[in-house]
Amino acid sequence: MKRENHTAVGEFVLQGFSSFREHKIILFVIFLTLYLLTLAGNVIIVTVISFARHLHTPMYFFLGVLSTSETVYTLVIVPRMLCSLTGLSQPISLAGCATQMFFFITLAINNCFLLAAMGYDRYVAICDPLRYTVLMNKRACALLVSGACSIGLFVAIIQISSVFRLPFYDREVAHYFCDIRPVMKLSCADTTLHDIINFIISSLVIVVPMGLVFISYVLIVSTVLKIPSAWGRKKAFATCASHLTVVVVHYGCASVAYLKPKSENARDQDQLISVTYTVITPLLNPVVYTLRNKEVKDALHRAIRKNPLA
Repeated sequence: MKRENHTAVGEFVLQGFSSFREHKIILFVIFLTLYLLTLAGNVIIVTVISFARHLHTPMYFFLGVLSTSETVYTLVIVPRMLCSLTGLSQPISLAGCATQMFFFITLAINNCFLLAAMGYDRYVAICDPLRYTVLMNKRACALLVSGACSIGLFVAIIQISSVFRLPFYDREVAHYFCDIRPVMKLSCADTTLHDIINFIISSLVIVVPMGLVFISYVLIVSTVLKIPSAWGRKKAFATCASHLTVVVVHYGCASVAYLKPKSENARDQDQLISVTYTVITPLLNPVVYTLRNKEVKDALHRAIRKNPLA
């Protein structure tokens, strides 16, 4: 009877930052600037890695894949968010919402497991350097990347199938993109089971790769501390600093966003957390890896010097 009392919803309207109407122009300028910096930074990283032969190593292969994934990830979400801030956007069809959610889930999970693969790469490089080229060959790297992507695709298909089977009674999504929780809130059905499944899946795709990274770094630290020279220890830790910085922020934001208890009165807080992992975190990748990584900076400087227009 409850379903019969509601007209079937054929599209959604993303409310965006309706709670910050008086700050829309400022937010638009800030987010557009961050978005352009993210795109430029990730494109530069991929380009430098592609053309600098000495960067054709597993570590930079994973970095290039991560930068590509982050670029597509922002393309899926940020342009529509910017349109909503200008008042140009509004309705999004159910198919469009499902598509956005599908790519968001796939790429977000892909990035989580890519960071775990990068942690494993650092573990092999420091703890088993003599077998590094054997263990981290091209086939192994390709398998790790395809595995990360496959997990993302598999989970996305499950969650999209689950969410969009629900009947919806409202079309106003209290968010700036089609995330799982805000969309499920519009359903007129009991979503308790869906909430439990969503929490379990979110926990697994965050905790499992985070645990793998943690184990890798425990083994790395125990190995590095056995290095007799202070210079050797410093050099070993330096090779991990950039990756560890990205890992802490990435998993930290994801944990706060998806593992914290639901709150009916925390819409603005949830949106600010979402901005962190959809806008800030993708920018962190190029910033950290260019500012803290000497090899990338040197390759970039050489590319600039070779450019006759520079």
